[in-house]
Amino acid sequence: MKVTKREEEYLETMYLLHRDRGIIRVKDIAKSLRVKPPSVVDALKKLSEKGLVKYEKYDRILLTDEGLKIAKETYSKHQLLTEFFVDILGIPPEIAEEDACQFEHYVHPMTVERIREFAAFIQEQCPYVLKQFLKERLGGETTDP
Repeated sequence: MKVTKREEEYLETMYLLHRDRGIIRVKDIAKSLRVKPPSVVDALKKLSEKGLVKYEKYDRILLTDEGLKIAKETYSKHQLLTEFFVDILGIPPEIAEEDACQFEHYVHPMTVERIREFAAFIQEQCPYVLKQFLKERLGGETTDP
């Protein structure tokens, strides 16, 4: 089944809301994604038709097993990319977070695994080189374009 970037964003948001608050509400999804509640309802209907959420108007919203799997995979990519951008490349956290949000939807699983392997390798085998790289980058760069 093909899931769009936007659908992944909805699933990831619902996963985080459930994890952090124990409940998923339309108004919280709307606030998190900066959209209007009717847009959330439309998305929930589509996700429900795909079998990724259980949603009935005025009832609770639940991720199905498949929806939860996609949400966790998306969030895992997001975390990995954010950490890679910050810890390996020395990107400021707010920029890393924003970039990870975009990259997570387009990066191939093989690329994710190679980033994970490379980050572990460089941190374990070359910690001095990494520290030197980051020191030079963070000491001499500004984030202004």
